[in-house]
Amino acid sequence: MSDTPRLHRAGSTLLERARDLRTLIESEADQAEAAGRLTTPVVDALHEAGLFGIWVPVPLGGAELSPGELLDVFEELTYADPSTGWVVMATTLENGTAGAYLGDDAVERVFKGPRMPLIAGQGTRPGVAVPENGGFRLTGQWSFASGMYHAQYAHSAAAVEGTGEVRIFISPMEDVKMLGNWDVLGLRATGSIDYTIDGAFVPQSQSHDFSTTEPLRGGAIFRLGLLDQALICHSGWALGIGRRLLDELARYAGARSGRPGQLAGSDAFHADFARAEARFRAASALIRETWDDVERTLDGGGRLGVRQETMVRLALNHITSTIAGVAGFVYASGGTTSLRDGLIQRLFRDAQAGTAHILSGPQVLQECGRELAGLAQGQSWVVLGLEG
Repeated sequence: MSDTPRLHRAGSTLLERARDLRTLIESEADQAEAAGRLTTPVVDALHEAGLFGIWVPVPLGGAELSPGELLDVFEELTYADPSTGWVVMATTLENGTAGAYLGDDAVERVFKGPRMPLIAGQGTRPGVAVPENGGFRLTGQWSFASGMYHAQYAHSAAAVEGTGEVRIFISPMEDVKMLGNWDVLGLRATGSIDYTIDGAFVPQSQSHDFSTTEPLRGGAIFRLGLLDQALICHSGWALGIGRRLLDELARYAGARSGRPGQLAGSDAFHADFARAEARFRAASALIRETWDDVERTLDGGGRLGVRQETMVRLALNHITSTIAGVAGFVYASGGTTSLRDGLIQRLFRDAQAGTAHILSGPQVLQECGRELAGLAQGQSWVVLGLEG
């Protein structure tokens, strides 16, 4: 039992650094939105603050935050700008899992630079990997590669020819053709483009089993596996954008108080705001309660049970649907201010884009309900569904 990895906790320093960047991130958000990617000053500041290493195992120089600490950092960065929070959550997940699961020689190559590498890509809808001496030939086209404009490596899922095993492959950017085409409603500054790889060789050690829960380095967070760790990302993002939406509406209403016919004097608005606040706080509390329970299990050397796996998925699905409702309420209450280009409109659009993610989709909710109702006896979670 003494050899069982435990959670690592780094304290509040990185959260404070993230908070210190709020003014810069907010000031660059409009330019990032127009460019379809984060600005260089923001990316450099995130590097300098050590925020791209928050998920990387401690032996590789990372901070290896606990789930609760990661939720806090993602919430803070997303509050400043949802696209920035999204890019950081996606790239740090991929940085961290690469550091935990890749072979030693691959880690030596990928993490040898003076600052943390950025890894971006897509872990669903796999390409094809053909075994070759010492590795694989990787071919495919992937979508939604958030942060790829800033990355040095791509993280791509592919099925191994002959076995069907799904693995994650880490490829240098010179093997990647970026296709652009990020013409979307919201989260425009994430630059979540499509890309292709055509027959590039990837050494065996620069890949890992998609479903592995056995880290080669790092602590207990990596025993969650890639999918469960991704749930931390999207949960923290939802916490941040939901809070910002309600705070912006409160500022909007307060700035117009005392004027005839404005929201500040409407009893109906007061009641609706209270309901929206309650729904968001309840959904946030479920996120925190669920991940606190996960941390207790990991700290005790255990692995998640089926019900815990259900609850981390349900908590994310619930807060995602909640912020969709909050965003609609904020947009409608903002009147012509929401209609025009500006912060409330951008938050509304970003919320709609975020709720479209597959991790928060209806299939997951249905499976959660089936398990909670006792109708999935003997089954366990495999990615987004329950299997016997």
